[in-house]
Amino acid sequence: MPNQHDAFARDGSPRDTPGEPARGEAGRGEEELSGGGVSATDASGAPDLSTVWLRVFLDVARHGSFTVAARTLGWTQSAVSRQISALEAALGGAPLFDRLPRGVRLTEAGRVLLPHAEAVVERLRGAGRELAALREAAGGRLRVGAFATADAALVPRAIAVFRARHPAVRLTRLQEFTPVLLDLLSADRLDLAVVSTTGRAPLEAYSLHHLLDESLYVAVPAGHPLAAEPSVRLPQLADADWISGSPRPEGTLLDAALRHGFRPRVAHVVAEWTAKQGFVAAGLGVALIPALAAESVRPDIALLPVLDEEAPARAVYAATVRGRSLTPAARAFLAALREAVARIPA
Repeated sequence: MPNQHDAFARDGSPRDTPGEPARGEAGRGEEELSGGGVSATDASGAPDLSTVWLRVFLDVARHGSFTVAARTLGWTQSAVSRQISALEAALGGAPLFDRLPRGVRLTEAGRVLLPHAEAVVERLRGAGRELAALREAAGGRLRVGAFATADAALVPRAIAVFRARHPAVRLTRLQEFTPVLLDLLSADRLDLAVVSTTGRAPLEAYSLHHLLDESLYVAVPAGHPLAAEPSVRLPQLADADWISGSPRPEGTLLDAALRHGFRPRVAHVVAEWTAKQGFVAAGLGVALIPALAAESVRPDIALLPVLDEEAPARAVYAATVRGRSLTPAARAFLAALREAVARIPA
């Protein structure tokens, strides 16, 4: 933390040598701070006080001397006296110090004010520390959301990078579908969300930071006739039973099948990727799998790249609310996501 001398220098207080009268702009500023001796309060009745007055008051109380306080601050004694007089006037006129032959001591009013002044100044110092931590992404919170397959590899890797660099940030994470994540962003319940373009939510209200264009695979049982093929086209599976997270293809990865002229027959609705693998391995159908989930595949299923010209590749973004300032922690997490993308098969 800056010392008292630095703080007052930034405030514009005078730096005259002891025994010389205050002069120049700083002296005029002190007269303005004093308010001409008129006590002022805000709408709640609280006195309208300058934090400079409180800091000078604490310095005088600490040293028991206007002279020593002035020397510590690099001010003149008269400058310190003016600050204390302004504070006394703002508080109703009661003296805060008894002047003694050698130094000063707190009056009863000064003793009442002392703990409050200490608390105010310490709270301001604490606010300064917390704001500095936010600027450096060395503190504060970060609320992140992601869709399910982004949580398979991309988001965990980004969290690991982020944690290593910013361990003091309180990071919370939740998993939801893209439309829900966007709603949570709008409601200020998330700072950043990893989303895909397969959702149907309007995107005009959001800033989309592109992460990757994701290739897709068809998962088939190991004994499927197409399992040994190097790739597959969607029309080859027009008659297959499909396993999907929704009974309707619209708004899902299977939306591409409609563009190829067939409506996929969804035999089983299974949302979670691990469970989908179990259904595929049991021969109950095939499933469309994004690259983000392709790393964690059980050995009794095969993944076939989809090679159609209209392959249902999707874009993955980090979404934030348009017009809302991005916190330093959110910017740092976005950078961590970009680093993690380099290690994800696209």
